[in-house]
Amino acid sequence: MTDAESTLIIRLWSEGDIETIRNFVVTLAEFEKEPEAVTATHENYVEAYKSGFISGHLALLDEKPVGMTLFYENFSTWKGKMLYLEDFIVLDEYRRLGIGQKLFEAFESEASKRNCTTLKWQVLDWNQTAISFYKKNGADIQTQWWTCRKYASDRQ
Repeated sequence: MTDAESTLIIRLWSEGDIETIRNFVVTLAEFEKEPEAVTATHENYVEAYKSGFISGHLALLDEKPVGMTLFYENFSTWKGKMLYLEDFIVLDEYRRLGIGQKLFEAFESEASKRNCTTLKWQVLDWNQTAISFYKKNGADIQTQWWTCRKYASDRQ
């Protein structure tokens, strides 16, 4: 964990944190080598938050934002209500301090509070650090399913 003098707080983020959350998403996109792919605006985030569609946790170390999750409810026709982890990041310089573990545990706890039967997320096949983390946390990493998507701009 963090050193004895540091204070780590994991809390649900609020509307006032949205710019920080969006900045984390941009940082994550840069790590994933796709910074130009982030086109959702601050206003898109505010609208999604106010409607209850997205929420998440913010990790603060000595009041400094160092990590976050962003998630939303989904439904599996086979398993029922799910909590989908869209984004999960801890800044590089704060990794290996147990912060990611605390954020992941908060995500699991939120799923329990919401009576979700399943947690779901994606991980890039080249991100071995994340894959190891998820395996350590008991994840079933399914390699037989392929993600499909089509953007609104492609539906002309």
